Amino acid sequence: MKQRDLRKYLYDLIAAAELIQKFLSGKTLDDYLNDSLLRSGVERQFEIIGEALRQASEVDRSISERITGFRRVIDFRNQLIHGYMIVRNEIVWAVAENDLPVLIAEVQRFMDELNSDQN
Repeated sequence: MKQRDLRKYLYDLIAAAELIQKFLSGKTLDDYLNDSLLRSGVERQFEIIGEALRQASEVDRSISERITGFRRVIDFRNQLIHGYMIVRNEIVWAVAENDLPVLIAEVQRFMDELNSDQN
């Protein structure tokens, strides 16, 4: 049961990250800055990512050592939700462009290990 719950959080994280990539595919920073609906969608998916990672860490604390910038991911979620008035769109864009691919790869690798351990 514990592993299934962990995989659910990790799956949600990957799904949200892939949505961000889909939303931003073919877009430029200017497109992002000028589209409030796009910004809202991306920010919402980052909120899901941060919460899923936080929940996953409650199931398996070792995840904090396996994810680059683990604490920053959760803090970023908190900033988006609680500090929404001071969110810098250029930072959200940079995180999506630079950090998100690393996060996806690390979480996918962790999921693959969980799945191979179960078999």
